[in-house]
Formats: sequence, structure tokens, C-alpha cells
Amino acid sequence: MEDVNNIDLMRTIQIKFPRLSKGQKLIAEYILKHYDKAAFMTAAKLGVSVGVSESTVVRFANELGFSGYPKLQKALQELIKNKLTTVQRIELSNDIVSQESPLKGVLKSDMENIRATLEKINHKTFDDLINSIFKAKKIYIIGLRSSTAIADFLGFYLNLILDNVKVVGYGISDIFEQMINLTEDDLVIGIGFPRYAARTIESLTFAKSRGAEVAAITDSLLSPLASAADYTLIAQSNMASFVDSLVAPLSVINALIVSVGLKEKEKISSTFADLENIWQEYQVYSFREGN
Repeated sequence: MEDVNNIDLMRTIQIKFPRLSKGQKLIAEYILKHYDKAAFMTAAKLGVSVGVSESTVVRFANELGFSGYPKLQKALQELIKNKLTTVQRIELSNDIVSQESPLKGVLKSDMENIRATLEKINHKTFDDLINSIFKAKKIYIIGLRSSTAIADFLGFYLNLILDNVKVVGYGISDIFEQMINLTEDDLVIGIGFPRYAARTIESLTFAKSRGAEVAAITDSLLSPLASAADYTLIAQSNMASFVDSLVAPLSVINALIVSVGLKEKEKISSTFADLENIWQEYQVYSFREGN
């Protein structure tokens, strides 16, 4: 089984689960939920985390068809690297949806993503990124595919506070044409989650080659976005189905916006006072009498 693809690994664990020993079931449950952590644990460390002996971990690997635990570990690392296709996500997520309603299952999954993000995120990195935002001559934000929505959201609000923000995206100009004037005085914020958009990764590599500061908002320090970044903010985005969970990333982005805003209180008050007049004059929003 050592040469099969990673979806088969997860499926094999699910299929074999009923026949596993009590200790092996604990390992299986842990790997299914936290394969990103398990992939970098020794057999002994995994055993301690789960509450079983190292030999039980080795026997578990053998039960799955691996000649030893290192082979299982390598397969888990490949799983992180390659992630899963949309079709494979649907196959694995059927269990979540069938156990309870999609509404309850997805909301619970998103709550877990925010909780895990609160534990994983590095507060110093967050503060360093805020300082870099204020230091930068120009700020470029890039998030493609499903990350476009939150990249636009970040760009929209930062543009109300600062006057040097550019959201890079698909359009008439190529991505690199939009970043042609990038210098070492600038900051590029890349946003990406599995499956990672190749153009986002290339853009961050390009930014690094220009000497610009690079920040990544992504799901893991093993993410290809993180490898090019000076600052990496981890936001968990485990999917409950084929839809990318962007709830935790959006919370992190909200925190960034609020933190930037708190440092520019007076400017924000003035900007929103002006905007309020414009919104009313041009009826941008529906204003009822008395409001």
C-alpha cells in the first residue's frame, strides 16, 4: 500500500477503523482529525499525544500496510503537501454531513477552525505585520480563486484607512504587470488556502526577488505561501465539505483591520464623516427618515 495515493490512506483508515484495537482506534481518530500535526510527530510523540505505547503506533502503521511508522509519516507529509482535490473532499466529507445536518456540521466545524486559529496564531508576528503595514510605502494584497473575496474585503477596509493599498487580481492586466513597480520599500500580503493558487505563490516569490517584505495569511507553516514570507499568520481552514472554510481567515483579517484602525483613529473618524455625507447625497444606502 506504500505507493498508493493519499486519499486511499485516509479511506483505508476509515474502512479499517471498526476492526482496529481500542488503542489503534485512538490513533486513527487523531490522524483523521489532526493529520497535519501527526505528520511531524515521532511514533513516541504520537503515542504520548494519544495515550498509547510507541509499539501500538508501529503496529497501527503495519495494520495499514506500511512496513514501518516512518513510511506512514511520509505518506501523511505528502497528504499535507498535495492536499485533496475537490472530488476527494466531497468523498471524505460525506461522513460529516450524514452524521448531522449540514447547517450544524458546518457551523461546528467553523467554530473549531476559529478555536484552533486562536491557539496557533503567533501574536508577535501579528504585531510585526501591523508595524510593517505602517512602514510600507505601498501595500499590495493578492488572494486568488476562493481567496479573492477576503483579499477584496481586506483591501476595501484598508483603503478607507490608508491611501497606499492596491488589491492585485485577475483583470485586463496580468498579475505581474500590476506589480511591476514593486520595490524593497513595499509590502505584499498574500492570502491562500488549499488548494493553493499557483499565481499567488509565484507573486510572493517575485515580491521576494524584488526585496519587498512579504506576509502570508495561510493555513500552515508548511504552506507554499509561507516559504516565501517574512511574516506568516496561520488561520485554520479545514473544510467541512467541498467549500473552503474562510471563517477563521476572515476573523484574522478583521483583527488586522481593527488593529490598523486603532492606530489611525482620528483619520478614520474624519474619513467616515466624509463618507457618510457622500452616502446620503448620492443615496448609496437606503436612508429612512429618523435614521
